[in-house]
Amino acid sequence: MKHYLLYHRHAAGDCAAPFAAWNGYHSDLRRRTAQSTCAFGGNEIWWAVTAETERSALANLPAYVAGRTLAVRVADVEII
Repeated sequence: MKHYLLYHRHAAGDCAAPFAAWNGYHSDLRRRTAQSTCAFGGNEIWWAVTAETERSALANLPAYVAGRTLAVRVADVEII
């Protein structure tokens, strides 16, 4: 499995929409924490997921959110 960082950004006045999009959507990401800057005016959310493809990584998100999200493949590196 590959690791992806899902990066979602929305307009300042649209913070409620990405959160409301989860209503009724089944995903392993529900009821888990995500990193967000919304409370500080940044309007960004990140999720770390494992998936076979970028498309399957984005499938963890409701369509409204996935359509505004970039899936970035990442790997752990050792900082020495």
